[in-house]
Amino acid sequence: MAKSKILLIEDEEDIADLISLQAELSDYKIVVEFDGLNGLLAVEREHPDLVILDIMLPGLNGLDICRKIKSNPKTKDIPVIMISAKGEELDVVLGLELGADDYVSKPFSVKVLFSRIRAVLRRGKDVEKGPKMIFFGHFTMDLDNYLLQKKGKVVSLTLTEFQILSSLLQHRNKVLSRSQILDDMPNNDLCIVDRNIDVHIAALRRKLGPNFQNIETVRGVGYRFVDDD
Repeated sequence: MAKSKILLIEDEEDIADLISLQAELSDYKIVVEFDGLNGLLAVEREHPDLVILDIMLPGLNGLDICRKIKSNPKTKDIPVIMISAKGEELDVVLGLELGADDYVSKPFSVKVLFSRIRAVLRRGKDVEKGPKMIFFGHFTMDLDNYLLQKKGKVVSLTLTEFQILSSLLQHRNKVLSRSQILDDMPNNDLCIVDRNIDVHIAALRRKLGPNFQNIETVRGVGYRFVDDD
């Protein structure tokens, strides 16, 4: 089986060396570029399986690169993980809105970064058509019939709560901003604004039970459904 290829665009050499070493130990092929312009050229030249992209780069910043990757039909399906420095929360949100799949904040653990990489690459191998039945923990979610059951017993959710949970589940381990959750909802008639999402999430957590910890709040960004493993 061919190794997955990662393109790293990072101008700090010590960080690039650390990620490169871990990539090799984890059996990935890695290509490194140290500035934005060459990084963008490498996306089309290398057509990697995943891009790790620093936000602050010389030549062309990471947000512009992400925008160009996701607006190009040839590269739009390449997953992107952004690296942000502390205090760049607004940039992280914008990156996610542009189509980035996840982010990690500096300083970070390479183990955390590579667990995110594995999760994103797994998602890319999923069948394109979304599942009709979703299983998580003791729960079964029937998307066709808007039905959630726990050990065979119906859990009563509002339509909005069901759609929010469905969105989080179908993007497991990916951070979704509030507006991304809204955009993912098929009922355009629903009068929901960004901050209402927080209220619906709180209601969902109550209904799913006190021991349900899988919906994670990502401060300043949004929410993520985290698998037990």
